[in-house]
Amino acid sequence: MKALKSSTVPKPGESLADYVHRLRSALGMSQQAVADKSGIHAQSIGKIERGHTTVLKAKTKRGLAYALDVPEAHLEAVAKGIAVEEAGALKFCPQCWQPGNAPDPMWLHVHAHYCFRCGSGLRHQCVQCDAPITSLKHRFCPYCGTAYKAPESSDS
Repeated sequence: MKALKSSTVPKPGESLADYVHRLRSALGMSQQAVADKSGIHAQSIGKIERGHTTVLKAKTKRGLAYALDVPEAHLEAVAKGIAVEEAGALKFCPQCWQPGNAPDPMWLHVHAHYCFRCGSGLRHQCVQCDAPITSLKHRFCPYCGTAYKAPESSDS
């Protein structure tokens, strides 16, 4: 399972066109299937794969990320021609973050590794399955169901 996840990371120097084509082919999907799953017109998928589209709008990026099962950060990074690590990851403090709230912008800084409030290490992947955290809209990992924030224990 880990090998599958690592194969979704853009290769150094890979274009958006090559990246989308590689992922679509690896999933065994046609352009029409990706279009249907992503809510994007099939001609747009073709334009992306032919290299005629190099900038993705938010709706397109969100739809492609869903259809190809990759984080939006990967699509953003490959479109900008930068490494995934430089694109910034979704990180949060397991002590300070309140589920249902947006993460503090300070946590999202590319060089942030610790919470500026409490000093705890920032979390950017599931503690159970190591899947990258792609959204804090939900409180649980979509792959294994583990809560992002452990419930507070009540000492009685």
